[in-house]
Amino acid sequence: MPEHAPTPTLALALFRASHTVWRPATAIALGLTLAACGPSAPSGPTGAPPPAEVGVVKVEPGVVALATELPGRLEASRVAQVRARAAGILQERLFREGADVKAGQALFRIDPAPYDAALASARGQQARAEAQLAQARALLDRYRPLVGEQAISQQDFVNAEVAVKQAEAEVAVAKAAVQTATIHRGHADVTAPIAGRIGRALVTEGALVGQGDATPLAVVQQIDPLYVNFTQSATEALALARAVEGGQLQRHGQGAARVSVVLEDGTEHPQPGRLLFTDLSVDPTSGQVTLRAEVPNPGGRLLPGMYVRVRLAQAEATGAVTLPQQAVTRGPQGDTVMVVDAEGKVAPRPVKLGSQQNGRWVVLDGLQAGEQVMVDGFQKLRGDAPVKAVPWQAPGTAAQAAGQ
Repeated sequence: MPEHAPTPTLALALFRASHTVWRPATAIALGLTLAACGPSAPSGPTGAPPPAEVGVVKVEPGVVALATELPGRLEASRVAQVRARAAGILQERLFREGADVKAGQALFRIDPAPYDAALASARGQQARAEAQLAQARALLDRYRPLVGEQAISQQDFVNAEVAVKQAEAEVAVAKAAVQTATIHRGHADVTAPIAGRIGRALVTEGALVGQGDATPLAVVQQIDPLYVNFTQSATEALALARAVEGGQLQRHGQGAARVSVVLEDGTEHPQPGRLLFTDLSVDPTSGQVTLRAEVPNPGGRLLPGMYVRVRLAQAEATGAVTLPQQAVTRGPQGDTVMVVDAEGKVAPRPVKLGSQQNGRWVVLDGLQAGEQVMVDGFQKLRGDAPVKAVPWQAPGTAAQAAGQ
């Protein structure tokens, strides 16, 4: 054993002493380390989570036109069938199919030779009748002084007067024959009876037309403006009339309802129309009333025969509100909306709905001006917990604003 080495008893005492001295320091260091690694304590007092944000719209009553969408079909305002009124061989077609033509424009030419000959003959007959009239008048003028001197008999003078009248009648008949022949000659040149758009030719050059019945040659349709024919339930029409008479609704415009045409792809025709008339009788089989409106069609975009949706505004509601469709809950017990008050409390409210207008419901009754109706954020509602109302923006409007 080395001479400087401590004894076992002394070494154990030194170990215990050192362990006792360093234990507090180690505990303090360990505590600081755990405090640095652990989560920091909140700097402020703990509280409830912030209220959920929901999108709302502010109620602003106004005058809303009540529109009804009904199925309809377009029809040309004027339709004329071009027919061959003269018999003969079709020599020439003078128009381009599908083009716009003017009234009186030449469309077809039928062989005019037979009609030229008939016209020339009628004019010759007229010339001969006029010559006979001149001869009869000359004879009457010569007999007039002679009958006073009794140089001729009274009967001869009467015969001369009768001959003049017969010659005048022959001239009238000849003139009528010339006029008839002129009309027949004019039928050889087939013209457009109205202005409009002409379709395809129904016959070709070289065809024999006008034999017996008048041969159809083409069809001209006036498509500016167009008519749109549609039907409305007689029950709805009576209910609307009662609402107007009771003062609940007002007649839209000066008795002439505004009409909009909606195409199959959902786009609206830019030119609004006007209601022309409502049928005076109800169809006994369907219970529908027929209506007709006139729609301008300057560019020829609409075509006759197309099926469209007619948006008809027949009345106006005062103090009405329009809301997005998602703001309204429809059920067997009625229609309701969620109203957010000034304290953020949400409560259901029953409302009376009208028709739909461009994807929005028309609310006729149940809301007051200035109230906030919830549109978005229904999934954030938690019992009676208050919410924070923020102005709602339509998805398209929000995307446009973000892009700008």
